[in-house]
Amino acid sequence: MKPWITSVLRGAVVVGAVCSAFGAAGTYAQDQQEENGKPKPAAHAPLIDPNAPDTSTDPNALTPDTAPLTGIQTPGLGAVEFRHSYWVPGVQVATTVQNGGNGGNWFDTTYLAGNLSLSEAWAHSHLAVNYSGGGYFSTDNEGNGNYQQVALVQAFDYRRWQVQFFDQFAYLPTSQFGFGGLSGIGSPGVAGSLSSPVAPLLGGVYLPNQTILLSTGPRYSNSFAAQANFAITPRASITLIGSYGLLRFTDPGNVDNDEVIGSIGYNYAVTKSDSVGVLYRFTAYHFTGLSQAIGDHVFNLAYGRKITGRLGLGLFAGPEITTFRVPIGTTTSQTSLSLGASLTYAFEWGGVSVGYNHGTNGGSGLLTGATGDNINANATRRITRQWAARANFGYGRDHAFATTGFTAPLYNSYYLGAGLDRPIGRNSLLSFGYTVYLVNTNQAACGINLCSTGTSTQHQIAVGYQWHTRPFVLR
Repeated sequence: MKPWITSVLRGAVVVGAVCSAFGAAGTYAQDQQEENGKPKPAAHAPLIDPNAPDTSTDPNALTPDTAPLTGIQTPGLGAVEFRHSYWVPGVQVATTVQNGGNGGNWFDTTYLAGNLSLSEAWAHSHLAVNYSGGGYFSTDNEGNGNYQQVALVQAFDYRRWQVQFFDQFAYLPTSQFGFGGLSGIGSPGVAGSLSSPVAPLLGGVYLPNQTILLSTGPRYSNSFAAQANFAITPRASITLIGSYGLLRFTDPGNVDNDEVIGSIGYNYAVTKSDSVGVLYRFTAYHFTGLSQAIGDHVFNLAYGRKITGRLGLGLFAGPEITTFRVPIGTTTSQTSLSLGASLTYAFEWGGVSVGYNHGTNGGSGLLTGATGDNINANATRRITRQWAARANFGYGRDHAFATTGFTAPLYNSYYLGAGLDRPIGRNSLLSFGYTVYLVNTNQAACGINLCSTGTSTQHQIAVGYQWHTRPFVLR
């Protein structure tokens, strides 16, 4: 029997055993409650039924998205308003089986983690937290280790002011770009609609870039941001943002970097659904142990459209001026175009989301800054009452700054995946997925356990299982 088939079967047995144990426990507890005929205590009462029909496309079941157009968060469809504060713990197990790239040896990695989602609401503020963390066990050279992910937002809303604090942290064995495929471990928190409403959290430009899959070894990243939005009139507002992000690697040979961002924007609601804005953003990039530093000035015109439960759209375009502390050749600055777009669209049986950014970034741990393009897309489609299909796509293009007449390093990274989800009972979810990763470069470089110039390909098969308790009501 081929090694990769053995790895798949081993992963399926592990996930199946956990799935059976938790599924049986959940079914037994539910049956006991029905037989005894006794209501559960309020602290254990479910806020929603995960098996109930999806109400995300029903505008009457959602509160409108009030995030400013020139703010950190991308335009959304709105959020489900819960009547209580709650917290939900859970566990998950996932096994990924992949080859080493271009026909390399197959190996498997098993992830075991605990999850937590919390939503705490007060009269004029709201705290939302999603956390996942645990260990992984791999038959590859990377061996065993741990990983952690957390995303949180603390929001205050009082009269004309909206003030928010964001933090997004990850310690992962590989790049966050396409991490985990469709196994369910790529996002923190419990699965489903009980996950705290912190996503979409930070837009792409406010997270350290990691789109070059050739950067190797475990790394941790963190982005902290503060945003204040002041309503000048019922239609107009001003948005101020300050953020600090970092990317650090545990193995030598990568480029650690920091980015400090300051932004000011003006938003104006033309109609109930349409808005326009003007944005200025400055980003300072610094690289640990290197003398180079980059200053990036972006001037954008913006357009947004929101239809609660149906559409969230944001478009940005304008000039970008990049300056270099250490001249590249004889060049100390360059002028280019900055572009950004985000689209979220929901329909009766699913939805799609797409994000795009073009402009200067921190170099993804391999370059001292780069001009890049980044695309992320996700799609869901309910097939039957129990089964849903998912697909995702990511593309990162990073082109190093270089002296005219010389070939600059260029990296193209892709991932493309498809999978199926099936709920088991009220509180668990089983996932299957396949993802292919591709890297193309004009440099002789190492990545995905392969050293080459040209294109390298990795195939990944994933199976995952998540289980969580019923929500515990705080008040």
